[in-house]
Amino acid sequence: MNRFVAVCARLAAAAFALALAPSGAAAQQYPNKTILIIAPFSAGGDSDLAARNLAGVLPKYIGQNAIVLNKVGASGAIGSEYVRKATPDGYILLLARVGSQATLPALKPDLEYKWNDFTFLGLLELNPYVCAVRGDSPYKTFGDLVEGIRKNPGRLKYSTAGVGTIHEMGPQMLFDILKLGKEAAIQVPYKGGGDATVALMSGQVDINCTNLGTALGFIKAGQLRALMTTTPERYKEIPNVPTAREVGYPQLERIIGWSALYGPPGMDRKLVAHWGDLLQKVAKDPQWVGATERIGSVPRIMNPADTARFVREQFETYDRLGKAIGLTLQ
Repeated sequence: MNRFVAVCARLAAAAFALALAPSGAAAQQYPNKTILIIAPFSAGGDSDLAARNLAGVLPKYIGQNAIVLNKVGASGAIGSEYVRKATPDGYILLLARVGSQATLPALKPDLEYKWNDFTFLGLLELNPYVCAVRGDSPYKTFGDLVEGIRKNPGRLKYSTAGVGTIHEMGPQMLFDILKLGKEAAIQVPYKGGGDATVALMSGQVDINCTNLGTALGFIKAGQLRALMTTTPERYKEIPNVPTAREVGYPQLERIIGWSALYGPPGMDRKLVAHWGDLLQKVAKDPQWVGATERIGSVPRIMNPADTARFVREQFETYDRLGKAIGLTLQ
């Protein structure tokens, strides 16, 4: 009888201790089911590819499957808002993009969410941004292009994937730095980055600033000439192309594509730390690194705190630029 009482006492003590530390117990059990990663843009784009590259390696580290769901529309706002409203238990996450998480909050005053209405888990990659001309263009260097814009105000044309995209923001930041006004060259918007690049190749425009992945094949083939990339270091696939800093415009380094992993607001700090540690392992994973590089991206995993600082800087860049050129999105 005494043994029975002692066992019951130990069980009661264990249950009481567990009740006092529910978040710790939950963190130890996490994850115990499939992780859902929301990609807020369509299949085949940068957001989708980054999400699938991450989902492809996660099972070996979390012991559970990770699947990608594309919830598209409103320039990424629909998928982003879905995650913002999700339960913050770490099972529904967002593949965050520069467009939906930095430029849209900066340029659209009536957007339902702010840039920091999420839990930052980690930056994943950078998407090199490049300014290019046709292979037969008279502009051999970025300096030549700047001089051409100065001497021909309002005459040169540049293609973009739409108003408010980073395809427009790069040239507009350059015009702002040069104090030439937002009409220093004429924007010609297209339906997507691929169409904008084709427009340059076909001679419809003179300049295209875009994600490198869209133009890399044409640059290597000599059909396009890259004049500058905004990566911190020269991109290894085009080592002869100088960086923005090297051509004298370090401010343009802020114009760059990126992907990050976010959670809903209010995620437990232990879950945030869990993902921070996990992504450091992913950073060294040959499968993930290789897949990321094959789509033209630069692996650049940051911890949650550094990610928050990076995204704040990105938001502030587009907020300031939008106000400087009077650009808002409806």
